[in-house]
Amino acid sequence: MAVTIKNTNYDGEVLDRILTKAATGNELVQKGLINLVPDVTKKYSIPRLKTNKMLRKRVEQPEDKDSKGDFIYSEKVLEPKDFMAFTTFNPRSFEQIWRPFQPKGELVFRELPPNVQNVLLKALSDQVDFELGYHFVNGIYADDEEDDEHLFNGILMRVYEDPEVIRVNSPKDDTMIERLMRVRKATPQVLRNNPNFVYIMSVDDADRYDDELILREGKGVNWTDTSAMRFKGTTIKTVSSWPDGLIIGTVATPTEQSNFWGAVNLQNDFNVIQIDKLTNAGERYFFKMLMTADTNTAFGEEVVMLDAREGNVITTSNTTITMKSQDDAIELTPASDQTYTIEAAAVYAGARLSVSNKSAEHKATVQGTEVAPGKTVSLYYDGRSWFEGDVKEITLSSDLAGQESKAAVSASAESLEE
Repeated sequence: MAVTIKNTNYDGEVLDRILTKAATGNELVQKGLINLVPDVTKKYSIPRLKTNKMLRKRVEQPEDKDSKGDFIYSEKVLEPKDFMAFTTFNPRSFEQIWRPFQPKGELVFRELPPNVQNVLLKALSDQVDFELGYHFVNGIYADDEEDDEHLFNGILMRVYEDPEVIRVNSPKDDTMIERLMRVRKATPQVLRNNPNFVYIMSVDDADRYDDELILREGKGVNWTDTSAMRFKGTTIKTVSSWPDGLIIGTVATPTEQSNFWGAVNLQNDFNVIQIDKLTNAGERYFFKMLMTADTNTAFGEEVVMLDAREGNVITTSNTTITMKSQDDAIELTPASDQTYTIEAAAVYAGARLSVSNKSAEHKATVQGTEVAPGKTVSLYYDGRSWFEGDVKEITLSSDLAGQESKAAVSASAESLEE
């Protein structure tokens, strides 16, 4: 990378400062939605302790056989991956732009003035922060030195690959209010009133939710105001790099009580930039940043995920099911007990597939998961392998709030068209 000059309107005197493009940073960290653990050089374990039912009738002389309940200890691991930012430039590139920034001094010892250097540093730091924000959410790790796009596993990858995550189905015509209702009903009761439990969604989805609240007849907020970003008392957090159509409810704080965890070498690594000459005899300089990072979840059963993204095509050919995109359902009618394989992109995560066996007597084994006659299973792809997972079907027929909202939005839309 170099300093590229485009559309220069040089007349000797222009601005005395350079404007830099605004960029959104690492919002999971900035908004306190992830517990970041520093000083992790190789590996860090997230210790987990679970218990099951322990109460029983009183026994006068209890023995070992009267014991009830267990302590179940397990760990999840954070293994930071190494990556870097490295770019070179020639300070003389600025000599042709405008006079205030022209380097002073003897030609062989010329350096970039501090004010221009600071602008470049800020632009580099903002861009790195912006890219990190994307990777912390959507990152996928690929063990390929030539692959600069897949640096480490982001938090969504960790959610997708966890079979204990509570998954919720939502019809494509659901309103945002109805989607949030489904997520809340699928949330364990002990978490619903947890002050650190939040709903995380994209900025566009939050705007859709706000529009629905505004358009409610006789109940909406003023058009000049923004609705409170809450649903039934639970705070809604937005993340700019979050995919549209995806809602996750979980405990997200910057403390050890968080369900989202991250590991780095040093927290200030993302701001420490080395500047020096590329070679002693050359004119070019370099900017260099070395970083490590990884993410994970603590308890999958404390994450509720509703994924309503669209645009899905699946085809079948002989015994191979080829997934071309993200989500759909297929029906199989094997004439005998048959085994099927699924193909998908090697680094794609979040694919899900509903498989129905329409045979009355023969089983279908799909990617190692047996589908009995007349049964339907849900399969998920974490970027490496397929696994079976349960999906909660939440019925809202008894709730009028969502239907009321949908009617209000529809009526308002019709009046706007007129």
